[in-house]
Amino acid sequence: MLTIPNLISLIRLGLIPVFLWLLLGRDDPFAAGWLLGGIAGTDWVDGYLARRLDQVSEIGKVLDPLADRIAIVAAVIGGLISGYLPSGFAWALIAREVLIGLGAIYVALKGHTKLAVRKLGKLATLMVYAAVAWFFVGVEWGWVRVAAWVVGVPGLILYYVVGFQYFGDALNAVRQGRSDTANSN
Repeated sequence: MLTIPNLISLIRLGLIPVFLWLLLGRDDPFAAGWLLGGIAGTDWVDGYLARRLDQVSEIGKVLDPLADRIAIVAAVIGGLISGYLPSGFAWALIAREVLIGLGAIYVALKGHTKLAVRKLGKLATLMVYAAVAWFFVGVEWGWVRVAAWVVGVPGLILYYVVGFQYFGDALNAVRQGRSDTANSN
């Protein structure tokens, strides 16, 4: 349970309040954006180390995506509150997260625990993370804000595409569960 990857995930979770303090308390979107970039970058590190060090754990499988979701939600809501994140972009992310969250609850209620992660989903998450962080950094470095749009719009589209793929996966898992139950009776 106490592994290097899990420690990294816990540190990522612990840095989220610092990010919010930088963004909302100190009104320093530049520093907040860099910290969010660090939080996002360590998402890859903890997964890599878990596989490389043979330290994949059940708690890590929950902790890592939990850190991702909380960081994105905090960044988007903080960005809306502060006005540094374009509201259309932010609301599109919120809508997608709500839909995925409802789908996850439905799948869990039907007795399934988790769907397989898609590589395209990892790419979309990276692009969205980068764009959100760059919107904050772009407050001081205007050209970075342009990069945020260039990466963010395709990332958001991919985020929705993968969301629909997960929806199909969820339906298949629920159908499979029903047929397994019917076959066992």
